Amino acid sequence: MNLIERQLLIPASPGHKDMIGQIQKVIDLEVKDGSIPVRFAITDMDESHYQCEFGMLREIDRNTSKKLQSIFQFKRRKIERTKDFNTVFLVPTGIGSKIGGHAGDATPAARVLAEVCDNLILHPNVVNASDLNEMPDNALYVEGSTISRLMMGTASLQPVRSNRLLVIIDDHEIEMFSNDTINAVSAARATYGLDCTKVVKLSPPLRMIAEFTRSGSAAGTIRGLERINQVINKNLGSFDAVAIASVVEVEDEYHEEYFHTHGEMINPWGGVEAMLTHAVSMLHNIPAAHSPMLESHKVADFDLGLVDPRLAAEAISMTFVQCMLKGLQRSPRIITEPDSIGEPGLISSADISCLVIPDKCVGLPTLAALDQGIPVIAVKENQNLMKNNLLMLPWSPGQLHLVDNYWEAVGVMTALKAGISPGSMRRPLKDTRSEETKIVTEKSFSEGVIINLNTK
Repeated sequence: MNLIERQLLIPASPGHKDMIGQIQKVIDLEVKDGSIPVRFAITDMDESHYQCEFGMLREIDRNTSKKLQSIFQFKRRKIERTKDFNTVFLVPTGIGSKIGGHAGDATPAARVLAEVCDNLILHPNVVNASDLNEMPDNALYVEGSTISRLMMGTASLQPVRSNRLLVIIDDHEIEMFSNDTINAVSAARATYGLDCTKVVKLSPPLRMIAEFTRSGSAAGTIRGLERINQVINKNLGSFDAVAIASVVEVEDEYHEEYFHTHGEMINPWGGVEAMLTHAVSMLHNIPAAHSPMLESHKVADFDLGLVDPRLAAEAISMTFVQCMLKGLQRSPRIITEPDSIGEPGLISSADISCLVIPDKCVGLPTLAALDQGIPVIAVKENQNLMKNNLLMLPWSPGQLHLVDNYWEAVGVMTALKAGISPGSMRRPLKDTRSEETKIVTEKSFSEGVIINLNTK
């Protein structure tokens, strides 16, 4: 069972409506080898086409394939629950985001956004910083495919007090690196009470190879995923979440180049890590996260000097695992049974108040928000590789908010939470206009006047 990255040019849907259905239809026609998408993004779009990148699961057995739910399955929410104000905060992995594209450097933004909502739903890329994870207390830490399913209406989240962790690590050829990782797990048990039920050494190790796509995004190839599945299936019932630590194969020169380009190089590790966790979570409906292991003594001994602050957490770590262990300790349970998704106490698409993304990012959460009527706040300052124009999409009036920075995003969130149109706080305030229209009924043909209070 392998994971690969694939590019596909898809004809645009008329008026960019029902984009999810259009993409699903083309995938069904074009992909004939039994591959299953686990991760998806539009990297560039115009009026006629969508340039798409997919993480594809290959060589999967038929029984497993039949059980898997398509990532494009969409269930429209019937209501919006407004008791709590819940925000989904995304910084997609591997696209070179100026904020959050490196080592947990979107954490300050996450902590501020969390102050104005009841729950902040985020994924590991936002707060994972090697030995550090300073996510806010009201954060729900879930990997990207789970967030996509939450927004698509096919999964909900059940907050928990704590999880039992299964830790899977490479049986590294250098025993010291395996021992360092196990010692990191022991440190978590002794200091913040992590419940680790088992550490399993995977032999032969998982094969993860970092690569870059045509758009410049980080992705990769994964071989031997079936061995991860065997360990998970063998230990079912003894754990609630899985942490995986394995070597990501990266060219030696990338290590030094990455740390010496002042954050200008795309993080080469994150893309293939996201492919893995998407697949594991999708296959088993469990919270999952990944951290890389050092490849060799040569890499461990690199003298990196002083590095960009956004990279510093990686430059000082030997194991990189503490961030995911702490995140998974309280990662919410994933509920996918159709009869249970809307149960009281769960967070479903009906409970999502807004989505915060970097500008130009179009993946399933963005498309789901569009069709669910969920407000989207896009931050222009968080530049990245994506070339999409969000204004091309058929948003409802007042649904899309383009803001300059995360300070402004907090202001829009506060206004939405207060039930106030964000534009009402800006000046000049546009005049209220009226328009005349003819109202025709079966009983009469009279003229009427409609007062239009839309000031857009």
